[in-house]
Amino acid sequence: MLSIRPARIADLPRIMTVLEAAKGISKISIVLLLCLAGCYSGWTPRERQILSASDSLMYVTVLQADSAILRTPSAEIGARLLRSGELATLKAKMLHTVMDPSQDGVGIAAPQVGINRRAIWVQRFDKPGEPFEFYVDVRIDSTGGEILHGPEGCLSVPPMRGIVPRHGIVHVSYLDPDSGGRASETVEGYTAIIFQHECDHLGGILYIDRADSVFVSEAWAAEREAYNYDRPEWW
Repeated sequence: MLSIRPARIADLPRIMTVLEAAKGISKISIVLLLCLAGCYSGWTPRERQILSASDSLMYVTVLQADSAILRTPSAEIGARLLRSGELATLKAKMLHTVMDPSQDGVGIAAPQVGINRRAIWVQRFDKPGEPFEFYVDVRIDSTGGEILHGPEGCLSVPPMRGIVPRHGIVHVSYLDPDSGGRASETVEGYTAIIFQHECDHLGGILYIDRADSVFVSEAWAAEREAYNYDRPEWW
């Protein structure tokens, strides 16, 4: 078993001498290996910037200005990062954002706040109290049931609405927050539609790609006039 701890700067000359003598590894290779072993956290500098610079109410990406983010398939987070401070921050700020009156959503996906990772919040209308629940590395493994044609909107495509066909039943899997293993469940009804909408975001798909028809919601446009949705200067 190999166990590597981050090396202190003062130890580097001695470590390099030993390794070079034993294996003939170049100094540049050693530095790169030490950085990878001791410094890499699994989150990119851009992701860290967004998480640290954002207020609790995060900027929500919109199709007109942020299509590159919204159209990019998201990467998995992985069990190793389940207890990372960055994921805890993302989780808290995404929840505050989706529940804020300026958004008033029933679900949100990480790409909508600029983070192309497989994480979503879903309001569980199928559970007592209709709680919001957080899912990491979530996937829809299969679908079933009747095809339902219903109205949808999206925080990232204002002020549009559309009529979208969705399956009435989905079988979803995700990382268990305690064990880090895969957990799964079957979801039906409106909550199943929310899962489909948010999981589409993780694949770079928007509801308008699936809609039978799309139209401008004048009522939603009027509601949005009361709030500021400008992109922050640091973005």
